Amino acid sequence: MPQGLSFQLTDYIELVDWLGKVLRVDKRGAINAGLPPILESLGIEPDNWISLTKAFEENTKTFVGSDGSIERAALQMGYKRTPHQQRCKSLFG
Repeated sequence: MPQGLSFQLTDYIELVDWLGKVLRVDKRGAINAGLPPILESLGIEPDNWISLTKAFEENTKTFVGSDGSIERAALQMGYKRTPHQQRCKSLFG
């Protein structure tokens, strides 16, 4: 597992599979009872994850994550401010 990622590749693949089943054109988008544990372990609400992935580039542009992770990434990359931090905060808490 790469440093900094708090999930296994298999968890991520399970999440992508679940999301593909939820985001069907012919379906409204009900949350499946078999929610992948990765969302719970990352502390992300399923509805927020769906909102984020439906319009990923519009929601994030540069950084994605919690306040702390966005601030650290912006600092490391020399940004004077943290782009889209409020939007991520509304999605990730």
